[in-house]
Amino acid sequence: MTEAHEDVSGVGQRPQHHARDGHHGQHEGGQHEGQHEGATGERDRDGGHLAQHENTQRGNKWWTLVAVCLGTFMLLLDITIVNVALPDIQRALHSSFSDLQWVVDAYALTLAAFLLTAGSLADMYGRRLMYLIGLVIFTAASALCGFATSTLMLQLSRGLQGVGGAIMFAVSLALLADAFRGKERGTAFGIWGGVTGLAVAIGPLAGGLLTTGLSWRWIFFVNVPFGIAAVGIAALRVSESRAPRASGPDWLGFVLFTVALASLVYGLIESNQRSFTDPLVLSCFAVAAVLLVAFVVAELRMAHPMFDLRLFRLPTFSGGSVAAFGVSASIFSVLLYIVLYLQDILGYSALGTGLRAMVLSGGTLVTAALAGRLSSKVPVRLLIGPGLIMVGVGLLLMRGLNAGSEWTHLIPGLAVSGLGVGLMNPPLASTAVGVVAPQRAGMASGINSTFRQVGIATGIALLGTLFSTQVKTTIQSQVAARPGLSHEGAQIAAAVQSGNVGTLIQKLPPQARQAVATITKSAFTTGLNQILLVAAIIAFVAGVVSLAVIRTKDFAAH
Repeated sequence: MTEAHEDVSGVGQRPQHHARDGHHGQHEGGQHEGQHEGATGERDRDGGHLAQHENTQRGNKWWTLVAVCLGTFMLLLDITIVNVALPDIQRALHSSFSDLQWVVDAYALTLAAFLLTAGSLADMYGRRLMYLIGLVIFTAASALCGFATSTLMLQLSRGLQGVGGAIMFAVSLALLADAFRGKERGTAFGIWGGVTGLAVAIGPLAGGLLTTGLSWRWIFFVNVPFGIAAVGIAALRVSESRAPRASGPDWLGFVLFTVALASLVYGLIESNQRSFTDPLVLSCFAVAAVLLVAFVVAELRMAHPMFDLRLFRLPTFSGGSVAAFGVSASIFSVLLYIVLYLQDILGYSALGTGLRAMVLSGGTLVTAALAGRLSSKVPVRLLIGPGLIMVGVGLLLMRGLNAGSEWTHLIPGLAVSGLGVGLMNPPLASTAVGVVAPQRAGMASGINSTFRQVGIATGIALLGTLFSTQVKTTIQSQVAARPGLSHEGAQIAAAVQSGNVGTLIQKLPPQARQAVATITKSAFTTGLNQILLVAAIIAFVAGVVSLAVIRTKDFAAH
């Protein structure tokens, strides 16, 4: 599960908040909403134009909800489906371990990079137009993913999916907030929230069914009919809207941020095969650092920046950003390696893995509804902070794996982590916009969503490097002590990382098979135990920071 879906999966839990504050999740949202409602209110007193506007919207607002829900369902279903199909993709396309990381990170990187820029473009050229463009790009990219004949083609297509997903994500809720008013807006956001929850819940199961019953390619092909239907409805039934005084995109900030983030992630992933002291890796880190500094300077000097860094002066906004990064860099990053463990080491099918992954998503659904209700009654820091700490506890509960462990060892940890995610997600979704004026709500939520995607991209890359290093070290130390295997360490380590353990074992002499099977399981679980600990630390730190800096008085001021 990548981050996108977790950002949106809890928003619908608090429709009252949206009705009060305007748009959520869009760069343009609050500005348009506040100006539009204020202006139409004045015209209503003078000439009854508000009633005319409502009549215009009434004919298409429910179709707008359908179009947005279809697009969101497609977007989130695709994200959750991909996880359980990765081992099958690895075997079909002969992908390396770093190749798999890029299949996930290519999507997260482009989504993070284009999110706020897409919102600015929608301000200028129209939200319906941008939503249609996003739908077409995402649908076409999904088809390209399904037809991929190489890992590189799949990675590039996933990056293109991220572009389309960023556009859809940036304008979907703005379309709803423009179409609905009053109590109906709360109903619309509630329905939309239910659709997001459904996509998150059934994603692993649907991915398992499609991958096991048909092929991994169908996890992408399934988007095509949804996309075609959403394009048709949006083109025929959705009204256009723009921001009255839109500022142009911050292209300098976009370039600096994108190249810096890509350089950082590339360096982390390359350190799998090289080392942290390799000149190429160090160069990537240096470039990332220089460009991030340049990005900060540029944003501070720009009249209409992509990232308004002044928002970070608000402790609650900063705490929410840390929480968004923390949940993605911990549980949602480590999920990739849990899926590989279930399929490559324990031998479960994609369907079997999807069913077991529902322990996590099921736990999330259990507490999400409760947290949505509690958000208006208790300080949100008492939901976000403890939720992240629960995620950390769940990750620690999953540790202790060894060569003889079964999947049931993971159940308590997956359940506790899922409960923690559900507890913190709904209040976190509204925290970013709850501490700023309505005209800044779009950018505030966009930044929070960007932090989620950055957490996924960097978390997967960092944990992958630590995991890979630990697996290699463990295998080298264990084969050295076994006669006849002392020269097979590199081959065994490569098989573990490429998902070809079964193939390797079948090629070995019968007397060596059991020993190699034990070594591979031991090495994999040792590496998994290590990154579970690192992920738990990330979650704990984010939870403590959230408890310390998220303040109720910031909401009261707004």
